[in-house]
Amino acid sequence: MTAGTTEQADGSGVLQASGGVIEVRCPADGRIVGRVPDLGAAGVQAAAKQLRAAQPAWEALGPEGRAKHMRNFLDWILDNEANLVGIMQEESGKSWGDAALEVSMAVDLINYYSGHAAEFLADRKVPSWGASGLTKKLRVFARPHQLVGMITPWNGPLGGPMLDGVAALMAGAAVLFKPSEVTPLTWAEASRGWLEDIGAPPVLANVTGGPEAGAAVVDEVDMIMFTGSTRTGRKIAARAGERLIPCSLELGGKDPMVVLSDADIDRASSAAAWGGMWNSGQICISVERVYVEAPVYDEFVAKVTDKVKNLRQGMDPDGSFTTDIGAMCTPAQLDIVEKHVNDAVAKGARVLTGGKRAEDGQFFEPTVLVDVDHSMLCMRDETFGPTVPIMKVDSEQEAVRLANDSRYGLSASVWSRSRARADRIARQIEAGAVNVNNVMMSTFQLTIPMSGWKESGVGSRSGGAPGMLKFCRQQSVVTERIHLSSEPHWYPYVPKKSELQAKMVRFLGAHDWRRRLGRTPKR
Repeated sequence: MTAGTTEQADGSGVLQASGGVIEVRCPADGRIVGRVPDLGAAGVQAAAKQLRAAQPAWEALGPEGRAKHMRNFLDWILDNEANLVGIMQEESGKSWGDAALEVSMAVDLINYYSGHAAEFLADRKVPSWGASGLTKKLRVFARPHQLVGMITPWNGPLGGPMLDGVAALMAGAAVLFKPSEVTPLTWAEASRGWLEDIGAPPVLANVTGGPEAGAAVVDEVDMIMFTGSTRTGRKIAARAGERLIPCSLELGGKDPMVVLSDADIDRASSAAAWGGMWNSGQICISVERVYVEAPVYDEFVAKVTDKVKNLRQGMDPDGSFTTDIGAMCTPAQLDIVEKHVNDAVAKGARVLTGGKRAEDGQFFEPTVLVDVDHSMLCMRDETFGPTVPIMKVDSEQEAVRLANDSRYGLSASVWSRSRARADRIARQIEAGAVNVNNVMMSTFQLTIPMSGWKESGVGSRSGGAPGMLKFCRQQSVVTERIHLSSEPHWYPYVPKKSELQAKMVRFLGAHDWRRRLGRTPKR
C-alpha cells in the first residue's frame, strides 16, 4: 500500500488515493498499471445530465442510423484488439487467451444486435378484440428508456459491459456505465474510443469510482442492469423498487455438471477442465461442482486430474498464448478459494492436484477435489475460483437431487450419449439454462434467454428481441379507422340507446341462448 491510500471497505484490495484517485494493480505481480478518478455521486449526476441531453437525437437516428456508429465501434475494437487485450490482461491478471475471448464476444454482440435492431424494434400491429375494437387500429411502439444504468463486475472488463450495453444502445437508450473499480481500465479505453476516435454521439458515459458511484447510478437512471453478487443485487433491487424503476439482475451461480454413465468421458473431462478453470474459475457460469455416476467415476476423475495438472498458469507476454490460466483478480477472492479448499480438506476431501496459493502474485493452483459432499463450502457456496470438486453418485436421480440442492440456479450441464436421457435430466434441473454435452455455451447463444432462477437473478439477457426490448417501454397506440362525430357510449346517456347497447353486450358475450336473450337461466 502506497502512502496516502486506503483500502476499499468491500475488501476488494483496490487502493484509492486520498485525492479521489483509484490505483489499479496487476494481480500477477502487484505493480500499478493505471489510475482512474473516483467520480463519486457528483460525477455520476453530471454524466447523467449530459446523457439525457444527448439521448433524443440518438433515438431519432433510428436503428439503421445507430447501427452505423455501432459497426464503426466494431471496426475500432478490431483495429485496437491487441491494446485492449493487453490492458485487460494487466488489470485482471487473465491469461492472454482468456482475455482475447472477450473480443470475440464483443464482435458477435455488435453484429447480432446491429443486424436485428430494425426487426426487433419495429412497430407491432395487434389484432383488435370485441365490438369496441371493430373500428380501431392497434399498434405497439417500442420506446427506449431514456437513460439505462449498467453496473458490471471485475471478471469481464470488456465482455461484461458489451453483454447488455450493445443491446441498450441499439434500442436507442443512452447508457451510463459503471465498471468495477477493480478493473476499470479496459472499458475506460473502449469508451474513449467511442467518443474520441470514432466520434460517435455522446450517449455512452463511463463513470469510475467505488460504491458511492455505483449507488448514484441506481439513483440517476430510468432502468438498471446489474451483474454481480447476490448480496449487492438485493440492495440494488430494493433501491430500484423504492424508485419504481425496472431492474434486471444477473447474479451468482453454483453451476452443476452431471456426468452420466453413458457420457463421452474424454469430452466431458476436457469440458470440466476448461469449464472450471476458464478465467481462473471467475465466471458466474463456470463449472462449480461435478456429480459423476459410479461406473465412470474413476475414469472421469483420472482424466480431469491429468488435464488440470498440465495446465500452464501465469501471465504470458502480449499475444504469446503461452499460458492457459492467470491470476485471481482480487485478494478477497483468493482468500475465498483458499477457505473453500481448506474447509473441504478439513472435512475429509482429498486434493488430487493443486490446492494452495502461490508464494508470489494472486495465483491459486488449478485444483481437483474428490471425496466431497454437501457439508462443504465448495459444494454449497459460490467459490469463483480454479477448483473442480467431484462427487460420486449412485444414480441419475441422486445426481439431480444434489444438483438442485442449491440456492442458485443459473446454468448447468448434462453429459450423456442419449439425447432422450439428457433431455429428461435437463427438464428436472432447476436452472435457467442447461447445456447438453457442453459447458457455458448457453450464455453465448444470443437467440435464447440467459435467466437466473432462485438467487441467481431476476429477469434475463439475450433471448433475441426480448434482449433488446427489455431496455424499452411499450407504448400502445390506438387509432380510429372510421371517423365518427361521437362514440355510442359517450354522454349524454339516452335510455333506448343504452338499453340497446346492454342487449348487444349480452347477446354477443353470453355463452348460452337463455342469457343471450335476457331470460332467467335454468337451475
